[in-house]
Amino acid sequence: MSNASANGIAPNAMRLLWAGFLAILAAGIGFGVRGGILANWGTDFGFTGAQLGAIGGAGFTGFCFGIIIGGVVVDKIGYGKLVFAAFLFHVLSAFITFAATTGQAQDTAYMFLYWGTFVFALANGTLEAVANPLVSTLFPNNRTHYLNILHASWPAGLVVGGLIGWTLGEAGTSWKIQLGLFLIPTILYGVAFMGQKFPKSEAAAKGLKLGDMLKEVGILGSAVAIYLLVLFFQNALNMPNAGAWGIGVVLLVTVGVLTKGSIGSVLLFVLFITHALVGAVELGTDGWIQNITGNILTPAQGKILFVFTSMLMFLLRFCAHFIEKNLKISPVGLLLICAIFGVVGLLMTSGITTFMGAMVALTVYAIGKTFFWPTMLALVGDRFPRTGAIAMSVMGGIGMMSAGLLGGPGLGYAKDRFTAEHLSTANPAVYDEYKASSSSKFLFFDEVVGLDGTKLGQAQAADPKSTEQQLVVDSSIIGDRQTLKADAFIPAVMAVIYLLLLLSFKAIGGYKPVSIETEKVTGGVQGPMEA
Repeated sequence: MSNASANGIAPNAMRLLWAGFLAILAAGIGFGVRGGILANWGTDFGFTGAQLGAIGGAGFTGFCFGIIIGGVVVDKIGYGKLVFAAFLFHVLSAFITFAATTGQAQDTAYMFLYWGTFVFALANGTLEAVANPLVSTLFPNNRTHYLNILHASWPAGLVVGGLIGWTLGEAGTSWKIQLGLFLIPTILYGVAFMGQKFPKSEAAAKGLKLGDMLKEVGILGSAVAIYLLVLFFQNALNMPNAGAWGIGVVLLVTVGVLTKGSIGSVLLFVLFITHALVGAVELGTDGWIQNITGNILTPAQGKILFVFTSMLMFLLRFCAHFIEKNLKISPVGLLLICAIFGVVGLLMTSGITTFMGAMVALTVYAIGKTFFWPTMLALVGDRFPRTGAIAMSVMGGIGMMSAGLLGGPGLGYAKDRFTAEHLSTANPAVYDEYKASSSSKFLFFDEVVGLDGTKLGQAQAADPKSTEQQLVVDSSIIGDRQTLKADAFIPAVMAVIYLLLLLSFKAIGGYKPVSIETEKVTGGVQGPMEA
């Protein structure tokens, strides 16, 4: 057995780790390819930025159902059954997505692309409901390191997906062939998981019931996830407000009954809100960054930059152990540093004018976003072992729902708004000619009419460009720059939260992992804000 295997609690720990790696790799490839073909969908079907953002957002919202439902039942039905369900969802998603064809009514194509993406995300979420608690359980003494290795597969998938777009996309290969390549790692992870014996989480091994595992999530933590679910019912399913909120109330009451009225941990509540910001800024931005940098520079350069930053992210995630052990930086300290890099990187990227300048700016941004997701999961595994797979799964669901409901659509709305504001001010007549037939809306912000995707694509492709076409293209670039500046506000808020958490842990003697035997539970209080 290797040294790495010796750190695990099961003889097949490393095989299960790499099976999980392949599963998330499949998700990353599908996500990476989709980011590169957004422009194809905009041109083929005439979608606006908001519509493309909503389709991309389905790649996150579907995830939440898989990971939250899977996280609740995984300790009861076992990991193997969830892996098999995820495999079926992945295959089904391909059939639904490929049903969209040029020449269909826009609403029909939108439906196939939206729900195909949703089912793909459902598969991804189900897999993470397995992989995150599984790796946390297998490597209890080094969660930050191994969860970062597990999630190194995400940027690895983005690299492969980006290379697919860079090569096959530039060669004019059908977007369906490009996207269908995610089925290769899907088959591989199915084989890798086949016939394996899985351990139980610490909470499940101790015989804790569902209500006991939910107590630290409680009403506060559940309210964060339920609010995002209400937004999903309203936006994706077009459910009336009364119906959506009614379901939300029923779910919250159910949690209250199961936990016997437990308010939950305040720290976990804060972490859930923070992870919603992580999802919006990391995954929401990832879904648009090829499109944005490709618009500011050239589409080919945008793809190269996406592959470069994803590769950098992949390599850095293998360094989490070195940073934590050798540099003596706690997980919370690492998250604070990342948030600062995120702010600086996004602001630098908003001002890029050359390819080399973009390389520098996106390097800073990549360093910032690298450790957010897995380190947040490790923090929950370290501090809340009594929640089993549930807290990790709820946190992952919140991050993905936020990316789908807030990050992706929010950036799409921002692109539409900033572009429209500039073009309508510079030349109202040109704006009237190029504006879309439908408006964009996001949360409580005013409605705005963005540009028609097909007309914008024609203006970008024209060579030479007329004065009007150049104005449209310039307005689109200005809109992208303003969008990145607005996006930088999110990691700025995260930095403040992480700083407060760092000071809070310092006040009680520093950050330390706990186990069910060692955690101090006195009247529900167990550390900073953990009441």
